[in-house]
Amino acid sequence: MTGTTLLAAALAMTLASGPPPHKHLAQGEWGAPHVALEVSGDSARLEYDCAHGTVTGIAPDEQGKFEAKGTHAREHGGPVRRDEKDASEPAVYEGFLKDEDTLVLTVKLESGEEIGTFTLKRGQTPRLMKCR
Repeated sequence: MTGTTLLAAALAMTLASGPPPHKHLAQGEWGAPHVALEVSGDSARLEYDCAHGTVTGIAPDEQGKFEAKGTHAREHGGPVRRDEKDASEPAVYEGFLKDEDTLVLTVKLESGEEIGTFTLKRGQTPRLMKCR
């Protein structure tokens, strides 16, 4: 085989193997004002000033975009009663990686209410002012 034939064969094999692998959301801590994100595998836990949430099934596509389901629970100031139940609501987490260290995340309740859009940095210390 000539060099050109080898190159063409390698290119054909690369194209036949499908799209490049998905980007991964780096594990560990991500922070921003009013939100902290702890990523572990394909799931994450969030802490806000007066709420918390979970998200599962984070799988960014080739462009770094993802949409995953999870929960969002509002918190309140003052003591928590022993019989008080966690008021978690179903939520949708949409996001995209601007680069390896910057994540733009939008949180919406399944009811349609938008909680907010946050720009988080990997390794940044979050600034939370808990309402408890």
